[in-house]
Amino acid sequence: MEFVADFHIHSKYSRATSKDMDIPHLAKWAKLKGVTLLGTGDFTHHLWLQELKQHLNPQEDKGLFLHEGIYFILSGEISSIFSQGGRGHRVHNMVIVPSFKLAEEVNKMLSFYGNLASDGRPIIGISCLKLAEEVFKISQDIMLIPAHIWTPWFSAFGSNSGFNSLEEAYGKYTEKITALETGLSSDPAMNWRLSKLDEFSLVSNSDSHSPSRIGREANVFNCELNYWEIKKVLETKDKEKFLYTVEFFPEEGRYHYDGHRNCDIRLTPQETKGHNGLCPECGRPVTKGVLYRVDELADRPEGFIPPNAIGYKSLVPLDEIISEVKGVGKQSKAVLKEYLDSVYALGSEFNIMVKVSEKELFSRLPERIAQGVKKVREKKLKILPGYDGEYGVIKIFNEEEEKKDEQLTLF
Repeated sequence: MEFVADFHIHSKYSRATSKDMDIPHLAKWAKLKGVTLLGTGDFTHHLWLQELKQHLNPQEDKGLFLHEGIYFILSGEISSIFSQGGRGHRVHNMVIVPSFKLAEEVNKMLSFYGNLASDGRPIIGISCLKLAEEVFKISQDIMLIPAHIWTPWFSAFGSNSGFNSLEEAYGKYTEKITALETGLSSDPAMNWRLSKLDEFSLVSNSDSHSPSRIGREANVFNCELNYWEIKKVLETKDKEKFLYTVEFFPEEGRYHYDGHRNCDIRLTPQETKGHNGLCPECGRPVTKGVLYRVDELADRPEGFIPPNAIGYKSLVPLDEIISEVKGVGKQSKAVLKEYLDSVYALGSEFNIMVKVSEKELFSRLPERIAQGVKKVREKKLKILPGYDGEYGVIKIFNEEEEKKDEQLTLF
């Protein structure tokens, strides 16, 4: 069975999230997006866990849960802040379990290291090594996935708070890591430059804080909808069953380039080196982005493709295409109406962006939106890369095309 999975989201109990991050809204948007399997996020929070028990129907033989036709998998993100080797580290890890019983055991263990009620993504004083030791002591069925591994401030390889290798962070448990999450600011091709990552499956997830953002990055499988089967596919990097990931264009991520947001300074890694890592405006250190950090640790040139690499498709969310076509913000009612009309016409956003033929796109969607989807598929875009917490900006239509369209509307 082919299906789309997004393992990493947050609930309404996490900071800076929508109040609509509850199970009914998530299930509704999963259908619109074309996501079959969705992480619950935040199972460490007691109030969210109560809601999960209230709304989700356990499928014990599958290790998954159902709500109105959408499968859910129990997931949570842990923010570890700790000292090791004489310096401070801040790393986020995803923990995924197949049952409420195991979720409760993980929560009991974590409660000795921090206050789980403080946030949906709790801050815990536990190292990556200790976290791995503790979760695998509870059960070998648990999945441990280092989250958005390149983000500067909170990740395994982060330029400001991470490590230079997985072994430094996870020690002897490195081999038990289920997969690695690439994050919005990197794509698989960037990660292929590190030979030590070849043995791991690379997953992509939305890390969504609002229902409309789920599935913006995701994973496409062709296997049984079953927790243990998915875990095995990831651990063995089975290319027959893990088909590809759906990616942001990494330039659109918030930490692709280097820079200093307060000074409106955006730099390539080469420019950063030319300025000795300092902001040319204020003289303070810039935030080194994902591209810089990959360059630091890479042992292969750009463009290298490992023989066992799992492919990917880079996409732009449909509402961003519609927003640009209409010249209004993504949150506007006009964009939502056009989005829903498009999805109802062709089944789901995933169908529109990946599956539907070009002929059907142009026959069922407004021409300009169909053109936008086609340009995304062909990667004919102009992108201003994100930096220091600012999302990148994607332009699908160039100025000449826009002028031509404006002229046509005059007649």
